Amino acid sequence: MIISGMDQLRDTRTYRLVLTGGPCGGKTTSQARLSTFFENLGWKVYRVPETATVLISCKFQENLLKTMLQIENTFFELGRTSRRNTLIICDRGAMDASAFITREQWESIMAANGWNNVELRDNRYDHIIHLVSAAKGAEDFYTLEDHACRSENIELARELDDKAASAWIGHPYFDVIDNSTPFEEKIRRVIASVCHKVGIDPGDRLVTNSKKRKFLIKGPLPPDSAFPPFEDFDVVHHYLTSATPEVEARLRKRGQNGHWSYTHTIRKPRIHDQAVEVKTQLTHRDYVNFLSQSDYLHFPIYKTRRCFLLQNQYFQLDMYRKPSHPRCDSLILLETYSALNDDQLQASLPEFLEIEREVTGDPAFSMYNLSLLADWHNTPRVLNALKEFHNGHTNGVAEKNKRNIE
Repeated sequence: MIISGMDQLRDTRTYRLVLTGGPCGGKTTSQARLSTFFENLGWKVYRVPETATVLISCKFQENLLKTMLQIENTFFELGRTSRRNTLIICDRGAMDASAFITREQWESIMAANGWNNVELRDNRYDHIIHLVSAAKGAEDFYTLEDHACRSENIELARELDDKAASAWIGHPYFDVIDNSTPFEEKIRRVIASVCHKVGIDPGDRLVTNSKKRKFLIKGPLPPDSAFPPFEDFDVVHHYLTSATPEVEARLRKRGQNGHWSYTHTIRKPRIHDQAVEVKTQLTHRDYVNFLSQSDYLHFPIYKTRRCFLLQNQYFQLDMYRKPSHPRCDSLILLETYSALNDDQLQASLPEFLEIEREVTGDPAFSMYNLSLLADWHNTPRVLNALKEFHNGHTNGVAEKNKRNIE
């Protein structure tokens, strides 16, 4: 469970959500249902006009992108000044425009306006949800009816869906909602995904079984050409001192080509068997100030994170690097969130990677333990976690005892 907030000093928060995807994916229905759900909880909900649809139909023009950003900024400011928690739903976002021009054209526009992908993708929006087109996995339900602007056949719809997904690869909170369930459940998965990120417990109304899964990868990695399109990021984590032992605090610096985003995370005790994480975006100045609270009992964690999509499954490959603790030497971990059963998930894992074993829930591979300066095996906290982990496997209920500290 992740709670995201833009304004540390306010009791309310603004959550900026992008709904993207191919034609006939459920974006319109999702907007309506999200609005109703969060308004019933007392939130203020804004729906940004569909400027991005104009961008796509007009082949994209720079001035229209500027218009879209200005419209969004107006709604973001309304959220910032609101006295209530606010959800802002964007029907597509800035990066969708990049999918329909060449990479060279996009980079030229970025340079001309002083923009960069980290700002437009990672820092601008809190959460991206890609709704896979019905043309991929639910072809019987793909239709051009009731949509005056839709003229794509199934082949084109699949192509557009792939392009829209590729545009957002690399965002730290990117969820892909496929067509593996009936449409009504697909919409519930969308709402549950947002609830999970903002820290709302919806009870039994939106039951989902998507969980974080982690796998140990044997190196060396194959050449880059073996991967589908990917984005690489430099990531640095620092653990901070905490007055309460069961509460963890850490900083994350994440970027590309010298452009960075900064996040402060507080991990609280579990609620209803879910970890609660309060995530706040920081300015560079705030990040530097927080660094003074670094915990000397932990090494900083340095890694390269590679993000890619494969068969509608979003993967993050973490390649640990120096000067992390020596126990991290040559360590490579693959992560994904999935509701698939074990056999289905195994079939969807990248065949070009040599997977040694699944390490979901194993304290030996939690980032917190990997960063500890001392021999973490003998600490009371880890001994208890190991006991729970091994008892869980013995009793066949390991899921109950999982505690991934990352």
